[in-house]
Amino acid sequence: MAHEVRLSMDGTLLNWLKAVGDSVKKGEIIAEFEADKATVEVEAPADGVLVQLHGAVGDEMKEGTVIALVGESGEKPAPQAIATPQAATTAPAGNGASVTEDGRIKASPLARKIAQEKGIDLQTLSGTGPGGRIVKSDVENVTPSAAPRPVTPAVAPAAFAPVPAALGGRTTYGKLPEGDDVEVLDINKMRQTIADATVLSKQYIPHFYVTVEIDVEPLLALRAQLNKSLEKEGVKLTVNDMIVKATALTLRQFPNLNTHYYGDKLVRHKRINIGISVALPNNGLLNVVAQDADKVALSELARRNKEMFERARAGKIKPEDIRGATFTISNLGAYDVEQFAAIIAAPEAGILAVSAARKVPIVLPDDTLGVGTRMKATISIDHRVSDGAEGAEFMRFFRTLLENPMRLVV
Repeated sequence: MAHEVRLSMDGTLLNWLKAVGDSVKKGEIIAEFEADKATVEVEAPADGVLVQLHGAVGDEMKEGTVIALVGESGEKPAPQAIATPQAATTAPAGNGASVTEDGRIKASPLARKIAQEKGIDLQTLSGTGPGGRIVKSDVENVTPSAAPRPVTPAVAPAAFAPVPAALGGRTTYGKLPEGDDVEVLDINKMRQTIADATVLSKQYIPHFYVTVEIDVEPLLALRAQLNKSLEKEGVKLTVNDMIVKATALTLRQFPNLNTHYYGDKLVRHKRINIGISVALPNNGLLNVVAQDADKVALSELARRNKEMFERARAGKIKPEDIRGATFTISNLGAYDVEQFAAIIAAPEAGILAVSAARKVPIVLPDDTLGVGTRMKATISIDHRVSDGAEGAEFMRFFRTLLENPMRLVV
């Protein structure tokens, strides 16, 4: 029986790495797609032979689209191509747009989104995609003469979409400066995605913040001890790995903060998947996800995190690397940051901002002055989901775990 290869998110086909008739192993990369923030690798779901492929480089496809079939060795390709959810008989309409048999204009999801933002009537465009489908390139450079102004939403959307210029999103704030003393740069897709998400988060989510200072000398001592014992296994724990573990164990005690907000509904997640913000070489940002971080052994967590970070920085991630986060951590400790607060990644209920471990003056138990190693951490919480008292209790438990770090390994 043939195995379907489906996209796990919307994306643009960048490259086929295999051809029809090629043998593949389970987990082998067969294609690369561009998602909002990274290049996603698509894996073969089973051993076998590629008996069918669908899509050309540059095609934009929806989540759930079947892009390939993996069959048994010797199986012949099917005579018909795989159909995408958008596929249908085309007919001319308007100034060249193609429509399905039921009258819908054929356009990719991304093209529809861009057209809606810019106030473009899709019926006025000609599609250059397969079968006359309108794709991103058909709409992104169109400047309508009188685009309708977007209407300000009455309530926060459940899933964040790009922010219209009228809401403080994609706008140039007047005429662009010109001349030899300035350089005008296009905003890439990743930076625009970050901009849209953060504008909407700060606009619609009532953030509040709780900060604690943590004695991390016991944590650093245990890390050094564990790393010495793990040398032969080629595993090296980072402070961030231990923070991820502590956060996951704290969320076990405070499941309300492992909840997502959807307007009139709250979704409480039973799994604890920690999103970890990763700075990318091109000044971008990507959140990879430590799945089931409360259950995975600390050494295994460290190994998985290292592999995800390497894939993210190389621009070659797997779909599961970036899916399913229930809570997020942003750690700027490597940049010697004393304290900061992070913006919530909606629809999550909170995000933890971790600063650098620094040598600071402290008051010792005998009231004399000494030197200690302290780290500040700030949680940003959606006030629609939780309140200050719960935030304070969360941070107190989190601090207790880091100051008594053996609890992270038992």
